[in-house]
Amino acid sequence: KLAVIGTIAARKVKVTQVSPWPDYVFHDNYYLPSLKELALYISEHKHLPGMPDAAQIDKNGQDLGEMNRKLLEKVEELTLYIIQQQKKNEEQQTQIDMLIKKLTE
Repeated sequence: KLAVIGTIAARKVKVTQVSPWPDYVFHDNYYLPSLKELALYISEHKHLPGMPDAAQIDKNGQDLGEMNRKLLEKVEELTLYIIQQQKKNEEQQTQIDMLIKKLTE
């Protein structure tokens, strides 16, 4: 075990045994809450679901491997939200184009 009170400098740190890796976010059965549900959760809890709050970090510190896993999970969820938004934007643009075409006929 290593205990340091101060700064540790390293060129590379390898963290092992972080499981499961968040690829499960892209599985068909993964539950991605709606943005409305997410906003309600944030409003009530003041942090993202699945993430520790500031009090937990202050009390227990943070496991870098676990935090990295959780952050990747959130990045992957954000990617899914962006894809959903892009599809919606494309559908709306198609509708706008159709309406403009009808108005100019």
